[in-house]
Amino acid sequence: SNLAANCWSRLHPGNMFNSYDTKFHHSKALTSPYPGSHIERSHVPEDKVGWLTEWKDYNPVEYTAKSVLAGPSWADPQINDEGFSPKFNERDGEVERKSLNGLYVVENGRPRNPAGRTGLTGRGLLGRWGPNHAADPVVTRWKRDRSGNKVAHPVTGKNILQFVAIKRRDCGEWAIPGGMVDPGEKITATLKREFEEEALNSLQKSPEEKAKLEKQLHKLFSQEHFVVYRGYVDDPRNTDNAWMETEAVNYHDETGETMDNLPLEAGDDAGMVKWVDISEKLELYASHSYFIKLVTEKRGAHWSEDPGSEC
Repeated sequence: SNLAANCWSRLHPGNMFNSYDTKFHHSKALTSPYPGSHIERSHVPEDKVGWLTEWKDYNPVEYTAKSVLAGPSWADPQINDEGFSPKFNERDGEVERKSLNGLYVVENGRPRNPAGRTGLTGRGLLGRWGPNHAADPVVTRWKRDRSGNKVAHPVTGKNILQFVAIKRRDCGEWAIPGGMVDPGEKITATLKREFEEEALNSLQKSPEEKAKLEKQLHKLFSQEHFVVYRGYVDDPRNTDNAWMETEAVNYHDETGETMDNLPLEAGDDAGMVKWVDISEKLELYASHSYFIKLVTEKRGAHWSEDPGSEC
């Protein structure tokens, strides 16, 4: 909605990455210590985040995690490694190096974070130089009482929406059960696969159980859906040279019949999984609270008890 877009642009004025707009600042991408480490980012004042603001003394810390440098299949080599010549801003073999936000600058062979400085160079925990593409399936249903009637919020009178949330193992925060797009994988396949792995523990299921899950989920994931957001994510793992982008998609089970028959079970990167009532009080990982808010607006569901808190 325009309202949501306006709210977002006021909170994060450079979300559309207008190259003339230096007011944008990320917050989670500036936090220290860097996730999974004791590394402190160099401090970036709010007025120095934008690349168009000259800062000759900018001296970011260089850090790429050992798990990335070990060369797993999901990670690029180092920029100067022999035989590695990535094609930035385009499809590079099976790897998608295009950004959902348009062209990004490549400086000294390294891509530059379109949202500005982060106080850290290298890749941190991210495998790809430049954009690292993820998919976030927002699976929702209406909260219902024991008689099967929708439950309305006592103050706003709007029906309460629920979504499937996981508790991330890496940081303990609640989140949408998403994950990385594999090379050559279609985004629709990633959305379904990640939901199965993280919220239904499909990796530990027998072939028969998995086939049954697939059949039940097919109806939900093949119906009409709503693309909530596509683009840059203010993620604590972001660096000056590597950043997260996502496509968040809402799959809504209007009657509740599909999801009621699916037993939620945490798997893969999830420590816990459950249905969570949606409201503005939710504190979620990265930009996930914003995605959830957009879904409630689209569905006309309850969000805030304060009518003046649309932003």
